[in-house]
Amino acid sequence: MARSIRIEYAGAYYHVMARGNGRQAIFMDDHDRRFFLQVLAEACEQTGWRVHAWVLMNNHYHLFIETPEANLVVGMKWLQITVARRFNIRHQKWGHLFGDRYKAILVEGDQPYYYETLLDYIHLNPARAQLIDATKGESILDYRWSSLAGGYALPPENRAKWLAAATGLAVMGLRDSTSGRRKMVERLDRRILEEGNRSGLVALPEKVDARLSHLRQGWYWGRQEFGQQMLKLVGKLGGASRSPSYQRSIQNLAHGEQQAEQWIAEGLKIAALDATQLLALVGSDVRKVALAKLVWEKTTVSQGWIATRLAMGSPANVSQALRRMSWKQLEKKLSPELSEFIGRSMH
Repeated sequence: MARSIRIEYAGAYYHVMARGNGRQAIFMDDHDRRFFLQVLAEACEQTGWRVHAWVLMNNHYHLFIETPEANLVVGMKWLQITVARRFNIRHQKWGHLFGDRYKAILVEGDQPYYYETLLDYIHLNPARAQLIDATKGESILDYRWSSLAGGYALPPENRAKWLAAATGLAVMGLRDSTSGRRKMVERLDRRILEEGNRSGLVALPEKVDARLSHLRQGWYWGRQEFGQQMLKLVGKLGGASRSPSYQRSIQNLAHGEQQAEQWIAEGLKIAALDATQLLALVGSDVRKVALAKLVWEKTTVSQGWIATRLAMGSPANVSQALRRMSWKQLEKKLSPELSEFIGRSMH
């Protein structure tokens, strides 16, 4: 079966889901869950994503993502590879952590109905999995690993910057106050009591084709007009969404190759290194390593791209150099000018 086209555009909303390979666990303990959220935070910093909701289950996760730039594919690739690599190292495993491709359903996020239904669907996932027993007085808030307990129920100063909880509350018609946040939780708890194991599921009208517009199995979640608009967008792309040139154009956005190239060019100028001198230096040169560390941590470029641009040999050499040298070690060996430039770029 042919792979579905990833439709990307600035300001898009997506319901993203991914399961473990063979439906096996992707989170063995709370440490794995905390690390996933740490990587998600880094992905948001690199791509500019805004996350409107998330939930981590044992063998899958759900994200409600807004992409101010057209960069879902490159961001998701980095996120899943990073999580899988760390998981395998920590648990001494090998092979694929996630099964098949992640699913990304386009969402008509500027329409309150579709926004609200997806927000509830994600937050009520633990209830559908019977991890919450409302008949015994348990609340959906008792499940720690969702953006409800991990964000919406918290005051603004205690939330992650990348979580768009204030927007979610506003769409629900609630104030971002103690009272408004409590009302959100109480409404979800009522839904659990009323709907049981089907909490958050949406009954679709007969005229709606669930193979197209659906929270879980369609390719978009929105009005029919929205789906038609997306089909027109695919037509304008002319199939380019599956070509290497299209993937490169995504990475050339501000958080990809363009930003990395800008920083490297400026850093080499400060270090007084031209192209010939760069080639003559060993891959472990501290100036190379420092610039590599900057673009690896702050953009979505690959280690292969870094290896080629900074003449560091292979991606494996880049990886080894980044592991060996901490920022504190590098700062002691860099010139004050280069150290100041990198410190400024990191923040």
